[in-house]
Amino acid sequence: MTELRTPPVDQDGFPAEAASEQSRPAPATAHGAGDWLRWAWRQLTSMRIALILLFLLALGSIPGSMLPQEGVDPGGVAQYYKSHPSLAPFLNHLGLFNVFAAPWFAAIYLLLFTSLVGCVVPRTFRLAGSARARPPRAPRHLNKLPQSAEYSTALAPEPALEVASRVLAGHGFRLRQEGDWISSEKGYLREAGNLLFHLALLGVLISVALGGLFGYKADRLLVEKGTFANTTSDLDVFRPGRLVTGTGLPPFTITLDKFNASYISSGPQQGQPAAFDAHVTYTAHPGGPSRTFDIQVNHPLNIDGANVYLIGHGYAPVFRVTDARGHVVYDQATAFLNGSAANLLSQGVIKATDAQPEQLGFSGVFVPTAIDVSGTLASIFPAPDRPMVSLIAYVGDLGMNSGISQSIYQLDTTRMHQLTASPQLLQPGQTLHLPGGRGSITFVGVQQWASLAITHDPGQVPALICGMAALAGLLLSFLVRRRRVFVRVRGSVVQVGGLARTDASGGFEAEFASLAAELKSAHQRESSQQDTETE
Repeated sequence: MTELRTPPVDQDGFPAEAASEQSRPAPATAHGAGDWLRWAWRQLTSMRIALILLFLLALGSIPGSMLPQEGVDPGGVAQYYKSHPSLAPFLNHLGLFNVFAAPWFAAIYLLLFTSLVGCVVPRTFRLAGSARARPPRAPRHLNKLPQSAEYSTALAPEPALEVASRVLAGHGFRLRQEGDWISSEKGYLREAGNLLFHLALLGVLISVALGGLFGYKADRLLVEKGTFANTTSDLDVFRPGRLVTGTGLPPFTITLDKFNASYISSGPQQGQPAAFDAHVTYTAHPGGPSRTFDIQVNHPLNIDGANVYLIGHGYAPVFRVTDARGHVVYDQATAFLNGSAANLLSQGVIKATDAQPEQLGFSGVFVPTAIDVSGTLASIFPAPDRPMVSLIAYVGDLGMNSGISQSIYQLDTTRMHQLTASPQLLQPGQTLHLPGGRGSITFVGVQQWASLAITHDPGQVPALICGMAALAGLLLSFLVRRRRVFVRVRGSVVQVGGLARTDASGGFEAEFASLAAELKSAHQRESSQQDTETE
């Protein structure tokens, strides 16, 4: 009958007696600079430090997603300074408004990269060496291993070892046979999975670096029927990678034909967006064929390696301005930007720079579905069901020739005086006549605008592949167990021993018991077959 015995073992699963000899302290020696450098390198390339650096990298990325960033939203950074005048300078001193270009973030990134390289490269050579190495010699006393069994057989030692070899080889074990013993080992894929995970994580970091060096991001606000070309001069915001000059951008053009937005009209989610669609016509290169596409949220347009995303929308009221001479000096849709108010209540300015004898300016608020709440104009729904604008008129010098750049969404009134004592309300088709015969402004109608983000990231696909490889490597390292099985034949006695180097989830005990029973059964069958042939 098969007997299973489990003697005490150390925390690594090896016999306690062997572990005690290996754990004897080495004699104390003096440490020089080289010893300290080697110690520092071992610490940096250890798994514990790599995990700490990975955690710090994730922790350092949090401010980049919570606070406005200079390279992405400079207007948001300026607004944060206005809202938090005492806190903002301190955050800026820490680099939290430009996290991914901050020296401390780069230091974490480079240390993590170095740690992974120092961890992966030596392990690659060790894995290659272990893949070629033969299994270790069988211990002399198999009954001292964590798992062991013993039974008798009528076979001679050599035939008994041949039977055991066939059984173990059938289960995928690598074999080494010498004298009266067999050593077998299985589970090398665990180390391969662990190595694959580290290589893939290293690949993710390299992919991110590729995107930062050779990628670019840009933004463009486009009013319906408007067209733009993918050139640095025609983009509202352009954020190139460190090795991107902006001269080799894909030469495509995009026209916003129509923008549709639908909203939930009833229930607890009334006013929430239901769908956004930007219908565009584009050409991949000058003179190329025109194609149409429907850009939706999370459904970008891909042109020559660049993705065009829909990231926002709003309203562009159409105004016609005449000056004191009766000449039309402004006739176009003007994008009004959404503020913090709900239901797309937005603000904008109109600058009639060609008006004579003095320039005209208007500061306005657009309300999609207007309602008077205690004398204050408010919007009760984001769709333009009852559009209205509130305008304040100014006359004077707009300051366009002062040499200081201006935002098209702000009105400089330092050299102007107000014409209307209070905001004037206009509905589509209505005209406001300015006092003193200085001209008029007509609210013609409403168009919509869409905000498009153009991104080119050469590291995106490699990062996805490396992420999938990291997941596969992690699964291999969790699911595969490294284990060894030894067989020794002494006369008519067969000894079987087993050792699992990594068996945190358990299960090797049952596998070893099944394998020992199979070995015993195979020996019995072989013995019965020889007896039959002899008769």
